[in-house]
Amino acid sequence: MNKPVEPHAATLTGGEAVVELLKAHGVEVIFGLCGDTSLPWYDALARLPHGMQHILTRDERHAAYMADGYARVSGRVGVCEGPSGGGATYLLPGLVEANESSVPVLGINTDVSVSSRGRYTLTELDQGALMRSLTKWNAVLDRSADIPRVFRAAFNAMTTGRPGAAHIALPFDVQNGPVDRSDVWGDPSLGTYPSRRIAPDPFHIELAAKLLRAAKRPLFICGGGPVIAGAQDELLELAERLSAPVATTISGQGSISEEHALALGVVGSNGGTPETRAVVDQADLVVFVGCRAGSVTTERWRHPAPGTAKIIHIDVDAQMIGTNYKVDVPLVADAKLALAALNEALDALQRPLDAAAVAKAKEQKFSKFDALAASTDRPIKPERVVAELSKALDADAIVVADPGTPCPYLSAYYPVRRAGRTLFSNRAHGALGYSMAAAVGAHFGRPAVKTVAVMGDGSFGMCAGELETLARYKLPITLVVIRNAVYGWIKAGQKTGYGQRYFSVDFSVTDHARVAEAYGVKSWTVEDPAQLGAVLKQAVAFDGPTLVDVVCQPLHEARAPVSEWVA
Repeated sequence: MNKPVEPHAATLTGGEAVVELLKAHGVEVIFGLCGDTSLPWYDALARLPHGMQHILTRDERHAAYMADGYARVSGRVGVCEGPSGGGATYLLPGLVEANESSVPVLGINTDVSVSSRGRYTLTELDQGALMRSLTKWNAVLDRSADIPRVFRAAFNAMTTGRPGAAHIALPFDVQNGPVDRSDVWGDPSLGTYPSRRIAPDPFHIELAAKLLRAAKRPLFICGGGPVIAGAQDELLELAERLSAPVATTISGQGSISEEHALALGVVGSNGGTPETRAVVDQADLVVFVGCRAGSVTTERWRHPAPGTAKIIHIDVDAQMIGTNYKVDVPLVADAKLALAALNEALDALQRPLDAAAVAKAKEQKFSKFDALAASTDRPIKPERVVAELSKALDADAIVVADPGTPCPYLSAYYPVRRAGRTLFSNRAHGALGYSMAAAVGAHFGRPAVKTVAVMGDGSFGMCAGELETLARYKLPITLVVIRNAVYGWIKAGQKTGYGQRYFSVDFSVTDHARVAEAYGVKSWTVEDPAQLGAVLKQAVAFDGPTLVDVVCQPLHEARAPVSEWVA
């Protein structure tokens, strides 16, 4: 057994060094699950006065999703951990989602001893090979002396350039080996992101400014970059200077308050509408800001149609620029610095505000939505759920949307009333079962505001075990379950693209309220749309975990804002 570390001891154990290095980088919360290979590190966490909070989860996948949600709303690195073997494979889905979403999450999997490798040791697998293609940076430790260098490199990689996920494999005997105390230090600025900003080339700023001056109908399409970079003020200043509409991807929501006259809302095949698409098609200059211009945002690269508009592309990752569109001006830079430089270059320009096109598009879009949201039909329409939820929550509340029914409806119609990360979904890979865990992480990242997770019943089935986590920590999180006993997105696709040949998409009804009550979560079931608003207000106001099970119209019968189904 390891002896307690002495205050002035020349060496630390590897497990103790890991604790001190996380603390040195400003880590406040760790999400994870125990295992045999983690015992030395857990013992160090138990003994040392580090001040970090460890949140015990019910599986490693949700630990990673919690770290992801925490990082998205806090601006800090999220940390998750688990043991070897299955612990590594379970952590993987959350790490790849964070990495592709440009969210800095550090995954630590303890491992079998270095001396046990290649001997058919229980839970042994090649963690380095497993994680290499799915994270921005990874390492397998072989010596305890390398722990400080490896952890510093991980934090540097996660928070510089395009943020992303990192993974470290921490063998059992490495946790017990000696580490020189003098080498255990870290830069706390690398625990936040972006930690090192990249400025744009002045030559390209001048070229971009020239195009912006000449444009008659400029348009911004913002991905997650402005939110990650904290560039909302610079974006708003430039949009108002040019009187240019601001559209966003789902990940880009929060780049601008959607109540602003120039805020068009989400565009693309998931959450966009014909009205918002029309504004995109009218643009003679499109500025992609921290946006990959991928298939969903552009409806498979048809809106904007190639060659119909000039393109300025701002991204911190040079490889993103020019991948999908011929770019007239590339701006390789942090979004905040690039937009600030464009404001400076256009200092003498101030166009009168003309938001008529945006106002018309939003009026047409929401008039259709409002009519459906007022429906008293049963099952309850998804539009009614969004409308009542928006009434129950204030502008600071955080809403996490699972894929399936919640994502297109919330992204299209839930009003993001302030700039910043208040509504998000896992858009990189869209795995079901994300929102409950990510909401837990978001709560720890921003505990002063209300957090709500909205999921389908397919997603609920993949994350129900974490209800115990919510109950154990008495977290004031509200869960809204869209109950219709179907994998709705797939069934809708079978309806529109495969002649309504439905196959293996329906499952039996679950009473989610009773399941949640068994875990100690206060719950309601709602079938009458007239009762939904009052129940949601009660659930949101309750000082503890709550769940509202809404019997809802299935997606294949609804009018979802998904362009392929509308067509």
